[in-house]
Order: sequence, then structure tokens, then C-alpha cells
Amino acid sequence: MALAEIQDAVAKAETKAGRAPGSVRLIAVSKVQPLERVEAVLEQGHRLFGENRVQEAQGKWPDFTSRYDGVELHLIGPLQSNKARTAMELFETIHTLDRPKLATTLARLAQEMGKCPELMIQVNTGEEPQKAGILPADADGFIAEARALDLPVTGLMCIPPVEEEPALHFALLAKIAERNGLRELSMGMSSDFETAIALGATYVRVGSAIFGERSAV
Repeated sequence: MALAEIQDAVAKAETKAGRAPGSVRLIAVSKVQPLERVEAVLEQGHRLFGENRVQEAQGKWPDFTSRYDGVELHLIGPLQSNKARTAMELFETIHTLDRPKLATTLARLAQEMGKCPELMIQVNTGEEPQKAGILPADADGFIAEARALDLPVTGLMCIPPVEEEPALHFALLAKIAERNGLRELSMGMSSDFETAIALGATYVRVGSAIFGERSAV
């Protein structure tokens, strides 16, 4: 368990980048982690967690949220339209709005439910055909489309290609966010979160460095 070390590294990266203390929030990525590991991090006082799958979160978190005050759950994995209602009930923020159909579904459900989590648009900065996300060239138009649906879009998220320099992708995401007046940037994982903080990340998503290697895929 290295939560304190990661928190310290985030704080040092903020200082080095001239960022205000606490301007970057650490998401502990708890997907497929054993419950006892998650509970150990909760016991250390951490309250912001990221899950990849709606169904897994649904089975894991109601018990924890009933026992620990102030838990904030973010969806950082792909969202199927048929699971959108459950996701909107479970998560404070969804980082993976990635297609017009999902935007329309979320807008309809928001009207029905009278509430909506904060939303981030996933941008496929590497233009990888196998990866979800809006292409960079289409990002401005999709942001406008989501706003026209009255969706609470607050920022952007990306997952750079593993074989490429992440800084280029983080800088591109920051540029798209800036020109669209979006304040949140969800970027940076265990191996590159310090680079992401230097380039403006407001959320970094760290799993294995906190919990150890995942027990399943």
C-alpha cells in the first residue's frame, strides 16, 4: 500500500508545476481490487475512487458508502447506454461520455431523474481505431452538441497510446479544454501522472501504485 507516497508525489508535482496545493485530485482506481484492499485505503481516509464497470461498482460500493462518509465514486470506464440509468444513480462524475447516442440517452434520463452527474468527454487523442472516444477534430462540435442538450460537461479525459509520449496527448487535451472553457482534465495514470500534472491535469487516475497489481482483468 503506497497511498501516502502517491499523495506526496502528487503534492510535489503540483509545487513543481507552480500549481496550487490541492488543485489535483487523486482518483484511486479500485476496479477488480479485493474488497479488503479497497477497505484499507478507505481506512486511511481516502474517499475518491474510480471504477471501470457499472455492474462491479453496483456490487461493491453500496456497502462501503453506508459505512464510510463522504465517498465519491467516478466512472472511468466505458458506459453502455443500457447501463446509463444505474451509472447516473451510482456515480458523482462520469469521465467517459464518448458518442452522440450516449449523450442523448444521458440527457433524456437527466430530464426524467431531475439530476445528472458531472460529465467529462473522452477524447481519443491517439486516434486509435480500437479505442473509444471522440476524435480531436470532432471534439469542439461534440462539446457544443452536449451543451445544447443541457448536459453538465465540466471537462475532458484521455488515455494516451501506450507506445507514444504521453505529454503530447496531455497538451492536446489541455488545448481543446482551454478553447472550450472546460475546467477539468482527467489525465495521467500510475506511470505518467507527474507529467499530466505539469500539463494541467485536475484528476489523475492511479490504481496499481496504490493497491498493487490487479487480481483480475
